[in-house]
Amino acid sequence: MKLINPFKGEDRAVSPVIGVILMVAITVILAAVIGTFVLGLGDQLGDTAPQASFDTDNVEGTGNGISFDITKTGGQDLDPSDLTVTVDGTRVGTVADSADSSSNPWQSGTTFSFTELTSTDYSTSQNVDISIVHDPSGNTIYEDTVST
Repeated sequence: MKLINPFKGEDRAVSPVIGVILMVAITVILAAVIGTFVLGLGDQLGDTAPQASFDTDNVEGTGNGISFDITKTGGQDLDPSDLTVTVDGTRVGTVADSADSSSNPWQSGTTFSFTELTSTDYSTSQNVDISIVHDPSGNTIYEDTVST
């Protein structure tokens, strides 16, 4: 009597199924990696703006500029050389340019005074936009509209 092996020739289907699953998985992973770089998402992973809060005081306008104080009221310590101050969208310098920037880093409770001499006349009462931009990330971390 001759025995018939019912599984003879049937084990070949396992390799093609596993091969197709692996090829699909590799394709999905490659598509995700390439898509991340094409869309520029990989460039933004390390550039996050610090979290901090500020307050603007003692705003005084003159015929040739404006002066004001900015107090850091909370959040992470900041490097003053990484922070650009703008007045009405015009860059007026970094926080490190302030006469008070002897403390490094900028800690909570510390106030820096800014005196901006420009050709802009701030002697009449008007609204002025003051902001602080974190240069490494390019993000604005503080915006305030004050009245002179």
